[in-house]
Amino acid sequence: MSMKDILQHLIQRQPGYLELRWHKRTSNSFLATKGRVDVANHSITEGVGVRALINGAWGFAATSDISEAAIKRAIEQANANATLLAKARGAHAMELRKGKLSTKDFIGEGFAELQGMSIADKLGKVIDLEHQLAKSSSRMHTARARYTEYLEEKAIVTSDGASCSMKIAQPELSLSAIAEKDGQRATGSRGAGVSGGWTCLFKHPTLDHVVDEIARTTVDLLDAKYPEGGRKKVIMAPAVVGLLCHEAIGHTVEADFVKAGSIAAGKIGQMVASPLVTMADSGTENIAGYAVGNLPFDDEGIETENTVIIKDGKLASYLHNRETAAEFNVAPTGNARAWLFSDEPLIRMRNTYIVPGTSKLADMISSLDDGYLIEGAGSGQADSNGEFMFGCSHVWEIKNGKKTRLLREATLSGIAFDVLKTVDAVSSEFQWDLGTGHCGKGQPAKVDAGGPYVRCEINIGGRQS
Repeated sequence: MSMKDILQHLIQRQPGYLELRWHKRTSNSFLATKGRVDVANHSITEGVGVRALINGAWGFAATSDISEAAIKRAIEQANANATLLAKARGAHAMELRKGKLSTKDFIGEGFAELQGMSIADKLGKVIDLEHQLAKSSSRMHTARARYTEYLEEKAIVTSDGASCSMKIAQPELSLSAIAEKDGQRATGSRGAGVSGGWTCLFKHPTLDHVVDEIARTTVDLLDAKYPEGGRKKVIMAPAVVGLLCHEAIGHTVEADFVKAGSIAAGKIGQMVASPLVTMADSGTENIAGYAVGNLPFDDEGIETENTVIIKDGKLASYLHNRETAAEFNVAPTGNARAWLFSDEPLIRMRNTYIVPGTSKLADMISSLDDGYLIEGAGSGQADSNGEFMFGCSHVWEIKNGKKTRLLREATLSGIAFDVLKTVDAVSSEFQWDLGTGHCGKGQPAKVDAGGPYVRCEINIGGRQS
């Protein structure tokens, strides 16, 4: 009997709303440097999370014992927790918007391939890439190659009709380098993640000629100067567009943050960007392939969809779970996600992006007299007002319609919606480019982001060379 069958049997004749979520994650992670594997981790996490809704109050319980007896005890505990909280708060009605409850049994592309590969083959490839990068230049001081994979198996059953299961693979690879010359150092990195197998990962466009690209850029940065600071006309590369979409806009439209008073609150139907900007968050991307955030359904059993957040410059939608969808009188968008079986679902993004436009990157550059092409998206921060500050590893100076010289790292800052209002060109070229690492919001989540090249105005923080 499958875990889905067991959960379906256990959920029968339960009072109120009940949600059972079985989750098994197998993960492997390797870090190679100096020709050897420095870190190798393997883990398997498995259990069942239970949520009960009684008289407007949620109760949650979880168990790592997946026997029927243990799951029954977790159900009893979740019901008891909900009943206790309802008494403490006072009973009140809470609606859950039903939406498209999934009955899919989904097996993602590449799951069997990744599961069937030997650890030795994966380790060998990671060590080889690190070796290639370390030997790529006499200026190379340090090279690192990190590989991580998640094999996710889930079954979700709800008392109102969801009954679904999935198996998906999420591998990722990142390479980083430090070059050195006369006591000066420069860093570079590239990486990619996918919802797919080993073959899919190494077909990701970001990994094309990845060793040569990192080595050349990192060594060239040793002699590079810093950009001039100020408000500048720039062209943001897909990774930088994705970073802006996710951090500075995406979080502000998550409905729990909207309820808390984010800058997006009350702005549905208002112009928040240039008419050239359409932005979305998708659980089933179909633009360019290779996105890591693909999911057939969320952790409430709602089928995922493509949610248009901004349509032709107007704010069109927030991101919802079933509870906030009912509060806002809209359909759920399939954005409820939990990292582990022992976590309760939160409203999270999946694949967040700006829709491609009609311009060509070459034309966007040739028509720019003075500005920068911003590449190498780094870390940063943003708040609920959409104000952000991001780092980027390098930029290209553009003068009189031509890329001229490579410049060292800079900071980008501004208010996201204000920046989007200055957009005057959006390219037809598109790429997913933020598929490594995790989004944090109380618990991690695998997400992706990207977009076309976007020309706009932004504040650049530079420094004297």
